[in-house]
Amino acid sequence: MPEEQTETAAGSPYDPGSQMEFDIEESLKVLPKKPGVYLMHADDDEIIYVGKAVNLFNRVHSYFRKNKKSPKIMKMVTHIAYFEYIVTDSEMEALVLESNLIKKHRPRYNTMLKDDKSYPYIRVTVNEAYPRILFSRRPRGDTGTDRKTGQRLFGPYTSAWAVRDTIELINKIYGLRTCNRVLPRDRDKDRPCLNYHIKQCSGPCKSGCVTDEEYREAVNGALDFLNGNYTPILSMLKEKMNKASEELRYEDAITWRDLLGSVQSVAQKQKITLAGENDDRDIVACKTDEDEAVVQIFFIREGRLTGRDHYYMTGVRDLGTSEILGSFVKQFYSGTPFIPKEIMLETDIEDHGIIEQWLSSKRGAGVSLIIPKRGMKERLLRLAKKNAELILETDREKLRKSEEKTKGAVAELAGLIGIDRADRIESYDISNISGFESVGSMVVFEGGRAKNSDYRKFRIKSVRGPNDYASMEEVLTRRFERLVNADGSEGEGDSFVRFPDLILMDGGKGQVNIALNVLSRLNLDIPVAGMVKDDHHRTRGIYFNNEELPVDSHSECFRLVTRIQDETHRFAIDYFRSLHGKNQLHSILDDIQGIGDTRRKALLREFGSVENIKEASEEELAAVPEMNKRSAEAVFAFFHNE
Repeated sequence: MPEEQTETAAGSPYDPGSQMEFDIEESLKVLPKKPGVYLMHADDDEIIYVGKAVNLFNRVHSYFRKNKKSPKIMKMVTHIAYFEYIVTDSEMEALVLESNLIKKHRPRYNTMLKDDKSYPYIRVTVNEAYPRILFSRRPRGDTGTDRKTGQRLFGPYTSAWAVRDTIELINKIYGLRTCNRVLPRDRDKDRPCLNYHIKQCSGPCKSGCVTDEEYREAVNGALDFLNGNYTPILSMLKEKMNKASEELRYEDAITWRDLLGSVQSVAQKQKITLAGENDDRDIVACKTDEDEAVVQIFFIREGRLTGRDHYYMTGVRDLGTSEILGSFVKQFYSGTPFIPKEIMLETDIEDHGIIEQWLSSKRGAGVSLIIPKRGMKERLLRLAKKNAELILETDREKLRKSEEKTKGAVAELAGLIGIDRADRIESYDISNISGFESVGSMVVFEGGRAKNSDYRKFRIKSVRGPNDYASMEEVLTRRFERLVNADGSEGEGDSFVRFPDLILMDGGKGQVNIALNVLSRLNLDIPVAGMVKDDHHRTRGIYFNNEELPVDSHSECFRLVTRIQDETHRFAIDYFRSLHGKNQLHSILDDIQGIGDTRRKALLREFGSVENIKEASEEELAAVPEMNKRSAEAVFAFFHNE
């Protein structure tokens, strides 16, 4: 198994907060020639890349040699401040660990799978005396018979809505039960449910309604249906429909007719098959467009196409199809509960053999990665690739229309305020609990779209107690002093030293004036506006030049301002929660008998810090509305060792 301790080349964890500088040249010399995973860090400790290696020494060295590298890797190397590594016992362990770390940290220079979907399955409880058909999200076995439970599993499917409709249809046709009763143990203990009375359940919970043989025959019919054998059910429904019509039972005839139409609709969707083959396989192809790719996947189950889906991969610029598909296979199949017998790819991928071993161990049976060259399989791959191309073209058109709207919103906002442009907008907010433990946040919108890579977080250092204005002043001062000290130069990859066209404050006149004072002190001339909220905490208008400017609530400009305000608030709250989760909010005040969460917050709100609480007298402590004489005495005694 992988070693628990993350190591640097020096053999011990690197502490970024220590005074000792990390020497990359020296660290490279002592890298082990063993399999493992390496993590590249930027100077702010962010993990920017995770990779695996059969030989850590050779692989990590390759990044720092003066050999030909892709522009993406060259740019990444310029941001590496230090690296860590984890030694593993085998290349397969390194592969698994790499996949887990990429999912956990989502490094910006790794090719990332954007979607993390959970597919629905249909589970038939054939291990029960009276089986049921259930909707399932996380199967415990492969399609076919579950080796642990003996149940039958079908899927994955791409539409939960379609799966539920299918289950409802099967239950109606075959009269299968949907209850959780344990049969036959609970037979006749309670009255039959509503489904029995409306003739949608054959009633195995009541003696004499259906025999074991009749119910088992209905279950077998349902299994035939799920396996794609629709001929028996179509014949049965037609026969029942015609018989009801002949007997002038027209309502029943209409019911059977509607069910017949539903089954024909399901059967029509299952036309793509691999003749003579009943194996499970996935068909995977991709199409790239600049820094993004679409990977199309077809799900073939027991020789029939049960569904298809597509995924987006980011960070693919300068990468070939083989590298993109390799990243997809590792990330997708590390999280999906079902792995088919075959995975068909349009081109071979790196680590072909080791990935086959890994997938086989996950499945508990052999898995093959194959690259078809001719025949039906190759045609299905071409069809998958064509689907990926169509998705990209459709998305490009949607993106074009969206960009037109967004550009219009940005121009409208600039016109409302009376400035030439608002291409880069920075917005700020403060988050705290009852006025203490404050943090600041900065979000950036470029061209009307959130630019997450430029977001910044600030721990408030100089302000004690409930003072949002002072906290905001500290945040803005730190942010713009750095910009001024950079002499306005734009370091490559460091957008933090770029001037915004507009600053939006999450508040009105007070927050705007704080920002203007900071900019004036630093001799900066940047427009500042406030995003004003109504009594229901919703965006109402823009505060600029000492007046509130109304914004049409149906305009694209209003939607843009609302998005910025919501995102600013969300990012601030998320950062605060990441620092002050429930397990991290423990205070020394919590150790005082009689001081709970409400009184702790009240004391900190009133006095601003624990130090001020220590210096307060019993009378001052008791004067806090949430306190009483006994609790004030307890706090005073605690801090004065009485």
